Amino acid sequence: MAFDGCFVTGTDTGVGKTLVSAALLHTLARHHPRVVGMKPVAAGLVAQGGEWVSEDVLALRVASTVAVPAALDNPVALPDALAPHLAAARAGRAVTVAELFAAHAALRDLADVVVVEGAGGWRVPLNDSETLADLAIAIGVPVVLVVGLRLGCLNHALLSAEAIRADGLQLAGWVANAIDPGMACREENMDTLRHWLPAPLLGVVPWHPQTPDARQIVLDMPDTWQ
Repeated sequence: MAFDGCFVTGTDTGVGKTLVSAALLHTLARHHPRVVGMKPVAAGLVAQGGEWVSEDVLALRVASTVAVPAALDNPVALPDALAPHLAAARAGRAVTVAELFAAHAALRDLADVVVVEGAGGWRVPLNDSETLADLAIAIGVPVVLVVGLRLGCLNHALLSAEAIRADGLQLAGWVANAIDPGMACREENMDTLRHWLPAPLLGVVPWHPQTPDARQIVLDMPDTWQ
């Protein structure tokens, strides 16, 4: 089967999923003419141009090569920066895997490759019975794990990888993001992750006081993605 996309998850919230997703889009655009980013659920909006939008979604749109309806690349936009099921409850609406899957299916007709960015970590609830992992399972694409390099990341990364594999999905690779400039034994932790994670390291994002330009991040794509 030809490569048509991936699902980006993280060891936690705030570990750089959007940055890595944008970098993936820029890299994949060198091999595929139509690439688009998708943020199925965005919780936490800002005012821009008279509209309330997600900064994550805006970043993905900048990195995409095709413009699509907002209802497809961000079918659920919630005002409060909370876990999706809590933000949805506050907004008085329901979020289901079926709704998000339908939007992704429509995107597949408009692009060659769809990069889906999750919210938080792997097992984040969408409602009382479904999580974002259920969406990833329904889509069935390879998974990229973003590891935020800080104290505790080893456990978070290994448990996430274990859950991804237990759900029957391929962990295609992981990206290390140096989010803590003062992390002790960073290289030793990286070596531990290389040893234990059952997937290749696709790239390292060095620490930067401000968000770096996603176009400058070097990622090694699997051969089958090109």
